[in-house]
Formats: sequence, structure tokens, C-alpha cells
Amino acid sequence: MSENLLCIMLPYQQLGMVTKDFTGTITEKGRITIPAEIRKKYKLKKGSRVRFVETEEGILIVPIIPFEELFGIDKDAKEIIFEMIRELEEERKRQAFLE
Repeated sequence: MSENLLCIMLPYQQLGMVTKDFTGTITEKGRITIPAEIRKKYKLKKGSRVRFVETEEGILIVPIIPFEELFGIDKDAKEIIFEMIRELEEERKRQAFLE
């Protein structure tokens, strides 16, 4: 078991992506507890949403930033940000249509 874990982690270590290593356990219902240190660092709390991204190296868990929190981060680029969001929405619609 630990040999498989080591093999899975090696690509991340070779890329210099691993800064800290945490271990979790998947429950019978498929739940994973995110370590407190990570929850604090990324401001994750009950109800926070995350995205699971499958890569060739494994699975990434990426926090989803609520749209409301983006307001005010760059007032000068507001129109550019809204245009990027519109483009992303259009791209998702096209991809959904193709599937």
C-alpha cells in the first residue's frame, strides 16, 4: 500500500510541487477530512466548495472562490474580468453541447 502511495507522489516531488505532505482517510460515504492547517490557509469552512481536478499525476483539490469575493479585487479591470467570465460561460456551454 505505501509503495503505491510513494509512486503516486513521486511525480509531484519531481516537479517541485510538494511543499507539505498531508494524509487523509476516505470514509465509507466517500468523505475526506481536510487537515485544519490547510482549511485555515485557504479559508475553507463548512459549506466551502472545492473542485476535484484529475491530472496525469493524480487528483488536485482546488478551492472555488465565491463570485462575490471577486468584486473589488481590481476595479480598473472590472470590464475585462466580466468579459473573461462571459467567455468562460460560453465555452462551457459549447463543451456541454458537444458532450
